[in-house]
Amino acid sequence: MSFSNHRIYSIFRQIRAAIMQLREWNADIGSPDDYYASPDGMKILAASCMLIEAIGEGIKKIDDITESKLLAVERPEIPWADVIGMRNHIAHGYFDIDGDIVFDVVKNNLVDLLAATDYFIETLIPD
Repeated sequence: MSFSNHRIYSIFRQIRAAIMQLREWNADIGSPDDYYASPDGMKILAASCMLIEAIGEGIKKIDDITESKLLAVERPEIPWADVIGMRNHIAHGYFDIDGDIVFDVVKNNLVDLLAATDYFIETLIPD
């Protein structure tokens, strides 16, 4: 493959940092209702949306750089199109953000995404 490992590695490092931040910020969120129960909850929801959007944008960039020859090939168990789709929904959904969906992503999808991200960080050697 003829793409820059350094650029991809850097994007994966940023994605990893965003995942860790999502986990930290949502540690005390027990249900989607917790987002709506207070101004701080709403801030966590808004900030979480921004990080999920950034993660999706990073995945989209990696997929573009690698001409779709890395993510689905190396880690097919991750629904990469859904990660990008979530980014698109947040970026273009404006006020149609659903706390239930954000909660589900944060609580149920980050572990596998973190594992895949760590895999790429460990296997990609920056050039």
